[in-house]
Amino acid sequence: MTRKIWWGDFTTREFEDLDPDATIAVLPVAAIEQHGPHLPVSTDSAIMTGMLETVIAQAPDDLDIRILPVQCVGKSNEHQHAPGTLTIPATTLIDHWVELGHSIARAGIRKVVVVNSHGGNEEVMGIVARELRVRARMLAVKTSWMRFGLPEGLFSSTETSYGIHGGDVETSLMLHFAPDLVAMDKAQNFVSAVTAAEKEFELLRHTGAHAFAWIASDLNASGAVGEAAKATADKGRAVAGHQARGFLALLKDVRAAKLDDWLA
Repeated sequence: MTRKIWWGDFTTREFEDLDPDATIAVLPVAAIEQHGPHLPVSTDSAIMTGMLETVIAQAPDDLDIRILPVQCVGKSNEHQHAPGTLTIPATTLIDHWVELGHSIARAGIRKVVVVNSHGGNEEVMGIVARELRVRARMLAVKTSWMRFGLPEGLFSSTETSYGIHGGDVETSLMLHFAPDLVAMDKAQNFVSAVTAAEKEFELLRHTGAHAFAWIASDLNASGAVGEAAKATADKGRAVAGHQARGFLALLKDVRAAKLDDWLA
């Protein structure tokens, strides 16, 4: 029998008598939004799906994870100036994702990992995780693929410092996961406005520790930032493998964490 991992593939009886310490729900949150002239608006969702498939291929048989449907539309109002972007208000997303968490808890699962592929979801994800701890007494963990870092030496320091949207990293991942959707003839070095701000201001930045609330066109008129023209599928494959291994290590930690020890 094929191993089941996707939430929707389980029968209702397969949610009975679960070990709450051994079973982990995964809630993937993504986006549909502009990614410059060379990438589709589905980029964050395509990367999420590709990363989850990479994780599934590497997951050990004794790791009981149940992955919910990818939440393809997130908080993307920082990109709403560009046609094709879909966005949901943060308050609506919080209510929706918290309610999904309650559904997970009613199924007998007390551990959930919210994994994100879109920067605009970060604040929302944090609020959701806290609400699930407070209101459902769940061990709610929040993370993003990029928090697991990048393979050493694969990307330039410029890309790792400024390439936050549609640059070398994301374009390489898309060349690996969905090459037919990438228009490399339109890929450029999309320079971030942060580089100019660093020369003029001591602390104020577009991103980082002391950032103002930007929209994508504040960083680059194209809506993309980073060295997209340098992207290759090989780099994307390396990133996917690296981040999938990191995510699996986190899942193993979550499985090992005893609820009674971690939750007061």
